[in-house]
Formats: sequence, C-alpha cells, structure tokens
Amino acid sequence: MTIRFTRLSVLAGVPAAAAIAVLATAGAAAADVHVSLPSQTQTLTTGDGVGVTLTRSGETATISPSLGSTPLHRNAWVSATYNVNTSKPVSKIKFQAGYIVGCQVNLNGFTNSNTPSGSVSTAGVASGTVNEGGSISVGPGQAVNYYVYDYERADPFGNDQHKSWVPIVKTTHGEVSYTNETMQVNGCAGYAQARSFANVYIIGDHGEQIVSFYGQPFSLG
Repeated sequence: MTIRFTRLSVLAGVPAAAAIAVLATAGAAAADVHVSLPSQTQTLTTGDGVGVTLTRSGETATISPSLGSTPLHRNAWVSATYNVNTSKPVSKIKFQAGYIVGCQVNLNGFTNSNTPSGSVSTAGVASGTVNEGGSISVGPGQAVNYYVYDYERADPFGNDQHKSWVPIVKTTHGEVSYTNETMQVNGCAGYAQARSFANVYIIGDHGEQIVSFYGQPFSLG
C-alpha cells in the first residue's frame, strides 16, 4: 500500500496530504541551501512476535531566508519517504511523521513525547508553538514538535476530528511520502536546528506498540 501526500489536510478514507518543513537561518545569504540526509533503517520485534522494519529514504531539505530577509523568519521545503514492513499482517498501522525544531538548542539528545501536543520531552527546555496554517513560532531556548499530517475524519457524532497520524489497515507493507512541503518558522533570531522523526503504531491482536525513529539533526542556520 502506497500513500503519497501532496497537500496539508487529509480527509477520512482519502489520505492525501501533508506538509512539513523546517526552518532556517538567521542572517543567511539570499541563496537557498540544499541538505541531503542519509537513509536509515530500524528493525525490531513486537511483544506479539511481529517483525517490523522501518526505512526512511530520500530525506532532503531546502532552506531559505524569508522574502523579507529578516533574521526572525525562515522557510524550508522538505521531502522524505518512509516504508514500513511487518513479518505478518497486523490489524492496523498508524503512521505519524514530523520534525523537532529547536532554537539555540542542540537536538542530538532530543526525543518527542509521542503526542500531538507539540511538547518535547527534554527537561528544562520550553516548548514553542505550532500555529494554524503550517507555521511554527519558536524562540531562544525553545523546541517544538511539528507534525506533517493532518488526518481529518468525523467522530461518532459527526464532528470533525483532526489526527496527526494516518492509518494503514490490514497489510504487511505501507509507504508514505511527502515532497517539497513548505513550512514557515518564526521567532528564532539565533542558531536553529531540525530533526525528523516518525512514530509507527503497530496494532495487533494483543495490544499496541510504538516504534519511534529519529533522523539526523541538521542546521537551519
């Protein structure tokens, strides 16, 4: 099963979305900076005995200053492809992708909190803000989780729900990708970094297990 995302929102039953990006460069030159990041593979076995292999490939970021050339604003266009393979069919796979974005902090030891709240589980570091419209506000000493997917569906009462994951049902293979998705980052006047992550929820007959997968941090300037 392959799901390719080209827009920011996903309607239930018709996954078709994504957006992500990351930020920037205080005092950067006008020229864009292109970053190619290494492919990675992680394997494990769940408590149910299901073998899981998760691969990230084609991860890139093109970073540029804002059109106004101010040090507080950056833009980035990011791309990546994820493949999930299981050794046998599972009831459901929920896939969540995003970036940890930090201003004047080192992201090498950072992990996300496996929640869509935007919090980052590193003690002593304040959280920035993810705003509507795909922009991030993050100041010095802050970090924030930015989630790529906005999966929209109706709840049992007909109200809209928005989830940061997309479902892959009854299969042993799934692929999700996003290409040249754009994000605006605001508020960081100093050094900024970003680091991709994916959380894969493997739901089997006897429970759910989360596999978290982190990319290599890269400079936003």
